[in-house]
Amino acid sequence: MKKLLLIPMLAFVLPAMAEAEEKPISTGDLQNYVAYAAIMGMLLLFIIALLVVLRALKVMTKVMLRQQQGYTHAEIAAELNPEQPKKVKNELWLKALSLKPMSQEKSLLIEHDYDGIQELDNPTPAWFMWLFYGTIGFGLAYLAVYHVFGVGQLQDAEYVTEVAQADSAKKVYLARAGEQVDENTVKLVADAGVIDAGKGIFTQHCAACHGAEGQGVVGPNLTDVYWLHGGNINDVFKTIKYGVAAKGMPTWEKQLSPKQISDVSNYILSLKGTNPPNPKAPQGDELKDDTSAGRTASN
Repeated sequence: MKKLLLIPMLAFVLPAMAEAEEKPISTGDLQNYVAYAAIMGMLLLFIIALLVVLRALKVMTKVMLRQQQGYTHAEIAAELNPEQPKKVKNELWLKALSLKPMSQEKSLLIEHDYDGIQELDNPTPAWFMWLFYGTIGFGLAYLAVYHVFGVGQLQDAEYVTEVAQADSAKKVYLARAGEQVDENTVKLVADAGVIDAGKGIFTQHCAACHGAEGQGVVGPNLTDVYWLHGGNINDVFKTIKYGVAAKGMPTWEKQLSPKQISDVSNYILSLKGTNPPNPKAPQGDELKDDTSAGRTASN
C-alpha cells in the first residue's frame, strides 16, 4: 500500500526536478509547486480516508455474514482480531487512525437504542480533524499572502508574468533556430534588424571586393539583375557559405555563423536597384524573376 501511495507523489516530484534542471524556478513556478504539493498531500489523505472506509465496510460485511451464519459475538471478535506477532504495529496503526478494535465495541455502545438498533460512540478521528483544521489554516494563509500582504501574484498578474516569460523564451528559441538555418531553409525577409545586421557584416567582410555600396570592385556588382551563380536567397546563401574557388570567392562557412550568412544574404538582395555610382559592368545571367517579390517581415 505504501508503495502505491508513493506513485502520485513521484509523479509530481520527478517532473518538477527535471524542469528545475532545465531552467531556474520563477516565483510563479514556485507558487505552482506549493499548490501542487498541497493538492497532492490532500489527495493522499483522501486516499487514506477512502481505504479506511473500505476497510470498515469490509469488516461490517464480514460481521453481518457471520451473524447470519450463527456465529457468536465472541467468535466473530476472535476471527476479526486474531493474535498476530505484529501486535505493536497494529496498535500503532489503530492509534494513528483513531480506530478501536472489535473487542472494545461494547464499551463504545451508547445506552439508548432505536428499534433495537444501538449506536457506537465513535468520535471524529483525530487525523480527519487535523485535516479539517489544516484546510482552515491553508485558507487563512492564502488570504494573507495573496489578498492582505500582496506577496503572491493573483491570476491576472501571474498571467502577465508568464506571458513575459514566454516572450523571453520565444526570443531565445528564435535566436537558436536562426543558427540552424541553411541554404535550403533560409527565408527572404525585410526585417530592419536583419538588414542592419547584414549591412554590418557586409561592410566588414565583403565591401573590399564588392564595394561599400555593392557596386562591384574585384567581385561582381550586386545591385543589378545579373548573377553569376543564381540570384535568389538560396543561391546567394550557398555562394557565401561555400564560396567559388575558381572565381576567387572564399568560403565563409568557418568565419560566419548560419544566422550571419542569412543576414548578409538578405542585405545583398536588398541592394537590388539602388544604382550606386560607378557600378561594375554586368556579369552573368539576367535574373528574370523579381527577387524582392515575396519578401516577408521577420517574426
